[in-house]
Amino acid sequence: MALGFLSRLKQGLARSTEKLAAGITAVFTKRKLDDAALEDLEDLLIGADLGTEVAKKIIASFRRTRFGKEVGDDEIKHALAEEISAILAPVARPLVIDRTLKPHVVLVVGVNGTGKTTTIGKLAQSFGEQGIRAMLVAGDTFRAAAVEQLQVWGQRTGCEVVSGQADGDAAGLAFDGLSRAKSAGVDLLLVDTAGRLHNKGALMEELRKIIRVLRKQDPTAPHSVLLVLDATTGQNAVQQVRVFKEMVDVSGLVVTKLDGSARGGIVVALADEFALPVHAVGVGEQAGDLRPFDPGEFARGLVGL
Repeated sequence: MALGFLSRLKQGLARSTEKLAAGITAVFTKRKLDDAALEDLEDLLIGADLGTEVAKKIIASFRRTRFGKEVGDDEIKHALAEEISAILAPVARPLVIDRTLKPHVVLVVGVNGTGKTTTIGKLAQSFGEQGIRAMLVAGDTFRAAAVEQLQVWGQRTGCEVVSGQADGDAAGLAFDGLSRAKSAGVDLLLVDTAGRLHNKGALMEELRKIIRVLRKQDPTAPHSVLLVLDATTGQNAVQQVRVFKEMVDVSGLVVTKLDGSARGGIVVALADEFALPVHAVGVGEQAGDLRPFDPGEFARGLVGL
């Protein structure tokens, strides 16, 4: 990870860090790690959106290894970073494109406003820099802005964008996109989708129809289903993962908007509860602001080291 991104990640996590680090410093300026101290620490962890289950696990570990000892804030931060990093390490897996598939089909899902369309553009650019040719499908036909946004990214990245009529059939568009991608011999097909969660039944049917239609051409498609989550929604993200897992077979997560969130701890809660790969995290609008997820850097950033 380039230094520029690292400093942006630290800046991005600053609001989450402030909450947790200041609390730790207040609680642990040389203090015996007794029941009261552990209770205070548990409250801090839950308040930082790490979730009750993660908080319980970390407290149980501290109870086993450090109970009754004199501890300072720095020692607690280092120990916390280790615990958090250990929870995150198994899920930190980049999105790998199988270039033999021609194309590897990635269905991108998530509620409106999480940054799906921007994430697709950034992925196209990032993979393009690795020599992986992409084509984009503007499958959120209900939002004219989403189609226009994807077309801008298409121009920027030199990728063809398959789009149709407003309110058109997203499944038909995905089918068309896959046909074109096969003809063009591209490596990657990124399919945007609508995210109107207030109308869950219709959305579920639409996503399932897209998958059914893609499978008429390629029985193995989609090869990846990425769920894009907005870090600023905190615990809401947990519910979104549950809902989308029920609708489609989510294979990995991208967490955006960490730069605007005081709730970066949600990434830890998600890793612990769902064990889904976290392929990338976003800390800004620029293409380079979406990067593979590094658990150690993230954990240290979160506790303010």
